[in-house]
Amino acid sequence: MNRQRFEELVLEAVEALPPRFLDRLANIDIEVRDWPGPAELRSARVPVGRTLLGLYVGIPHTRRTRGYHLALPDRIFIYQRPIERLCRSDDEVRERIGRVIKHEIAHHFGLTEADLRDTSVS
Repeated sequence: MNRQRFEELVLEAVEALPPRFLDRLANIDIEVRDWPGPAELRSARVPVGRTLLGLYVGIPHTRRTRGYHLALPDRIFIYQRPIERLCRSDDEVRERIGRVIKHEIAHHFGLTEADLRDTSVS
């Protein structure tokens, strides 16, 4: 899939978020990258031989204080090639992107990996 189409699917996934989340998204940048780098894999504690589909980097809503107003944007990276390798069709790519976006947005709002395992958010 070409990058432009993949980015369109990412935008669709963001726009499909429930309004209670979409309306609270602020100061966040979502970027598509080909692959995660070694530093990103380490920061996400990804075991050797595994990969990363998305990564949230920032200060979750639950940890923000009054001094947050001048902070740089939080970032979400969506990794195109690992997602494509897991999927067999464009429909599967669309569905996987939606799941990854929801998962990373959940981190933006303060949910941890443990929280996500206990809910249906991811």
